[in-house]
Amino acid sequence: MQKMIKTVLFLSAFVTFSAMSEALRIEITQGVSSAQPIVIVPFSSEQVIGGLPVDIAQIVSDDLARSGRFKPLPRTDMLNKPSSAEQVNFRNWQSLGQDNLVIGRVTPTANGMLTVQFQLFDVYKGEQLTGFSIPANTANLRGVAHRISDLIYENLTGQQGAFSTRMAYVTSMMGANGKQEYKIQVADADGYGAKTIVTSTEPLMSPSWSPRGDKISYVSYEGLRSSIYTQTLRTGQREKLRSFKGINGAPSWSPDGSQLALTLSKDGSADIYIYNVITRSFRRLTRSYAIDTEPDWSPDGRHIIFTSDRGGKPQIYRISASGGQAARVTFEGSYNARASYSPDGKYIVMVHRVNGQYRIATLDLKSGFTNILTNGSLDESPSYAPNGSMILYSTNDGLKSILAAVSSDGKVRQKLRLQEGEVREPAWSPFK
Repeated sequence: MQKMIKTVLFLSAFVTFSAMSEALRIEITQGVSSAQPIVIVPFSSEQVIGGLPVDIAQIVSDDLARSGRFKPLPRTDMLNKPSSAEQVNFRNWQSLGQDNLVIGRVTPTANGMLTVQFQLFDVYKGEQLTGFSIPANTANLRGVAHRISDLIYENLTGQQGAFSTRMAYVTSMMGANGKQEYKIQVADADGYGAKTIVTSTEPLMSPSWSPRGDKISYVSYEGLRSSIYTQTLRTGQREKLRSFKGINGAPSWSPDGSQLALTLSKDGSADIYIYNVITRSFRRLTRSYAIDTEPDWSPDGRHIIFTSDRGGKPQIYRISASGGQAARVTFEGSYNARASYSPDGKYIVMVHRVNGQYRIATLDLKSGFTNILTNGSLDESPSYAPNGSMILYSTNDGLKSILAAVSSDGKVRQKLRLQEGEVREPAWSPFK
């Protein structure tokens, strides 16, 4: 068997945030019975003095399990723990009914650096499917583990993995001064590494990622007036868009990063406007007596969907980004809102009311079929993973607001909780 290990240059973006906060705890509440069996053997690290700060193999195993498409073998059931291709006995893993095997090792290099190597095997064919060598340091080992998960996921499913992405969300809890404290935080897709980018005693809303993932726009009520800010994650620098009288809300980045769609009421009614990031100019897109809000760009940048009650009830409409007449998109149900496009542009995800309950649903734009994915009473703020496999949203757990995730087919469900406080308004980042 020929060993083949490619080298991957791992780039970890330098991001400036405040101190690390509590991680979101993820609970898988529903999985797929047909999940693919896989073995993630603990990575060898005997040569690393002092050991490693994280368990790379466990992170990979947790990532793949969260996808719902894989069922990692418990370590207690492993017959042995090979770290090189020569040590692998495929018949052992075949006898356990495993489809694939991942082994790896971490070795020190010059200047205090590390090299993380892994190999993915097809157990029944006895062949290596892929293998990579990734330079690392102790500070970015979690990121390296997520990158390994991405590479495994893509090789076995044909779909790009999203384990190296991040999520933004709003938390709220009572501060030491007895006042409610709001934060926008950013965490890895598995809930770890949460860091605060802004804190306020007034509400924070609607975080929206720039297409490069280097900025977040959001709404702040500092000074008891809604304003839209854009904050650069690397430096912490933020810029306030011109704040008009009335509503300033719901920012959404264009796919090329040159424009923001947003809701303004500066000319009377709440309408959709386009803000040019380069020229700093505003262009009115809709003109309606009703409330037009919650815009989202199509992946090709040609259209914008938004929520409007111009027909009497909140429904989803679509308009050309260059202007023109808006066309209604949703017709099933009396309430559809907060819609966004799937990464391939074939679906939208939205809040859909059923018998007084607010659920997350997808709409097939070609067939018009609506698929209800969740069963909560107040599910809101859905956000697609950049590969379209999962949808992040907020929901109620008793009297507390938490985050949840559901696969785009509704077969996999997760809950993400903070030990203290509430969390809502999630936004999944683009690919790095």
